[in-house]
Amino acid sequence: MNHKQVAQDIADALGKDNLLAAAHCATRLRLVLKDSQAVDQEAIDNNEGVKGTFEVNGQYQIIIGTGDVDKVYKELTAITGVQEASTEDIKAVAQSQEKSNPFMQLTKLLSDIFVPILPALVAGGLLLALNNLLTSPFGGVALVERSAVIADLSGMLGVIAGAPFTFLPVLLGFSATKRFGGNPFLGAAIGMAMVMPSLVSGYEVATVTAAGEMPYWDIFGFKIAQAGYQGQVLPVLAVAWILARLENFFHDHIHPAFDFTFTPMLAIIITGFLTFAIVGPVMRNVSDALTYGLTWLYEATGALGMGILGLFYSPIVITGLHQSFPAVETTLIANQATTGGSFIFPVASMANIAQGAACLAVMVITHNEKQKGVASSASVSALLGITEPAIFGINLKLRYPFYCAMIASGIASACLGFFHVLAVSLGSAGFLGIISIDSNSWIPFLVGVAISFISAFLLTFFYGKYSNKEAEKSEAAALQAEEAAASKSSQADRSGIEADLVLPAVASGQVKALKAVDDPVFSQEMMGKGIAILPSDGKVYSPLDGTLTVAYDTKHAYGLTGDNGVEVLIHIGIDTVNLQGQYFTSQVSQGQAVKRGDLLGTFDIEGIKSAGYDPTVMEIITNTGDYQAITAVRESGTTLANEDLLAISKSS
Repeated sequence: MNHKQVAQDIADALGKDNLLAAAHCATRLRLVLKDSQAVDQEAIDNNEGVKGTFEVNGQYQIIIGTGDVDKVYKELTAITGVQEASTEDIKAVAQSQEKSNPFMQLTKLLSDIFVPILPALVAGGLLLALNNLLTSPFGGVALVERSAVIADLSGMLGVIAGAPFTFLPVLLGFSATKRFGGNPFLGAAIGMAMVMPSLVSGYEVATVTAAGEMPYWDIFGFKIAQAGYQGQVLPVLAVAWILARLENFFHDHIHPAFDFTFTPMLAIIITGFLTFAIVGPVMRNVSDALTYGLTWLYEATGALGMGILGLFYSPIVITGLHQSFPAVETTLIANQATTGGSFIFPVASMANIAQGAACLAVMVITHNEKQKGVASSASVSALLGITEPAIFGINLKLRYPFYCAMIASGIASACLGFFHVLAVSLGSAGFLGIISIDSNSWIPFLVGVAISFISAFLLTFFYGKYSNKEAEKSEAAALQAEEAAASKSSQADRSGIEADLVLPAVASGQVKALKAVDDPVFSQEMMGKGIAILPSDGKVYSPLDGTLTVAYDTKHAYGLTGDNGVEVLIHIGIDTVNLQGQYFTSQVSQGQAVKRGDLLGTFDIEGIKSAGYDPTVMEIITNTGDYQAITAVRESGTTLANEDLLAISKSS
């Protein structure tokens, strides 16, 4: 590889003065850019030294490979004049860039709070949907009316399913207080106080207040309503922020001898008073106004409003702003007696189905086997509600499938708006979303599904195959980039090939397929084929006789070249370069000769986990393209270090 030329081509593709900071790890360049949209992505994809790119956490990452990435990095910093930086420096710069955008900052904040509790909400939502099946009349009679057993089952499901929404302030209090830097258990405690059974239920506050029957506490002349906050979001977020600030204030100002006793008490009692006296009522009004405003907008614009939201829903997903929707959807569903349910969920379903159908059309018309395989799995994922593989892996690369899906989603969403289709629970926004829809709207929802799927598929198919030559050129360029990125990937595994040599496992632990690793560099086999091991003892060994060609100061990765020509990358953990060598020790140095079974280094599994990182060990053949087939002896179960694990067949 001509490292200087690769670096120059990357610098040209990034754009003048677009690079803010640069670092590298064992496999990739980690860059922070002023504007990632200004990058000439086609030029990057066509660069023979680049194996792939992706964006994550504000970083634009370019996969180069072990043994080359440090050299390309050195040339790139010399060409651009950007000072060399550590991965921690890069992370700080990326975060500062993110903070400069208040919308992205707010989105990330909401995402950090809601993502941890979404499993509980989705579980409750799906159970509510199941309960809807039992209580909805079929042929004029509901299933619960046909059997006492089903009626009791429905009653139990109602209790279990309603719990995450009724006690939502407890979940939110825990998650939000933790995000704001406070003790999450204090957050849960204040959340419990907001839904105590002795209070007027949050769902009945408006009715009880209008009837003049709201009970009040009389505290030093202050009349404080004994109102609960079931199903509320914004009041809890505000209260959690106040609680975290007060707790940290008292930690800083109370003597350590009294801190443990008095800080929690003072933080809770002050926050509690503010919650019921000021913050709760004010934020309830804000929350109600926001919910009523969105509901009014939906009712006022109807089909047009939902059509516009459907048109732009997928672009919203790209920006990440959709992470803020659960705050609105949860309130709409929790208060469906007045709102009717969520109009956002049906739109999300239409958008996801459209992206999946467009991706499926690409699978049909493409002649590239690798892209066909990616599109087949990504389309199924999108149809079931997970669109990122389809959007980022296929549709955005070719552009026209993404736009066709947008149009289809807009049309289908407008149709749903015309029939007032609403969701009464959260769930999987795709084909399976029907169980979250009001049973009276199932037929219109299925009509919307058909419109979204068929129109997205046909628009993409005909536009890509016949109508637009520029689109075909775009696809050809994308396919060429894919093939260039895969120049070091192996040919498809062929059955019946006998292995010429077998490499052992580099660590003991649970074996899993490389494609199951939570890092696209490894899971998409950008570095080559291999295997992953969830380690059990924190030791990593050489799998062959050869030379240690790469040994990083961070001690989290090793590159070896065997006497037999096999090139192996051993990467301990995901993004563990950020640990800067903490929890790692190394027994070897670069250039050293090693034997199969030699101990290369050790690592603290629990320490890595406690720091928030995945300790999975990757064993990858980086010169995969030199071999006819590389297959794992097994992709599940357990293995001991030095047991046979990777079978390699030489080119014929």
